[in-house]
Amino acid sequence: MKRRRRIYFTEAQKAEIWDRWQRGESMSSIGRSFERDSSSIHPLISRTGGFRPEPGERGPLALSLSEREEISRGLGADQSYRCIASHLGRAPSTISREVMHNGGRRAYRATKADTAAWMRAQRPKLTKLACKQGALPDSLCQASPAMVAAADRRLAEKAASGRRGETRVT
Repeated sequence: MKRRRRIYFTEAQKAEIWDRWQRGESMSSIGRSFERDSSSIHPLISRTGGFRPEPGERGPLALSLSEREEISRGLGADQSYRCIASHLGRAPSTISREVMHNGGRRAYRATKADTAAWMRAQRPKLTKLACKQGALPDSLCQASPAMVAAADRRLAEKAASGRRGETRVT
């Protein structure tokens, strides 16, 4: 059996695939138009449940590519994190964390850091509980349905009465 190379689509090709899919074309016909099998179209569409993904937007507090380039230039000029931060109007801890997350002072590259930040922001992510096996205390793992129901009832009573503070344990 001949091994095939992995197929990567450009952003323009992905947009065309999504347009065709939304018009109701089958994966087979979309694949034929790109001279590919439908098996190369399926992962792109199934990854988001058949719905076109929203274009990614950078959060208001996230570092931009131009800020990352400033960090890179500052590191190249052997400036301190505090000096770079003052030029960008950011906290020094933000600059420090950014650099440490992306290779340190000697290996930091703005474009690689920006790409890595986008990849880290992708969804779906594993929950923290799933990442840390055995993180639940034993008392929570052994809670009976009756204990859970009683806790739910106490929380509902608390919400209904509008009380604040600790709930009474019965």
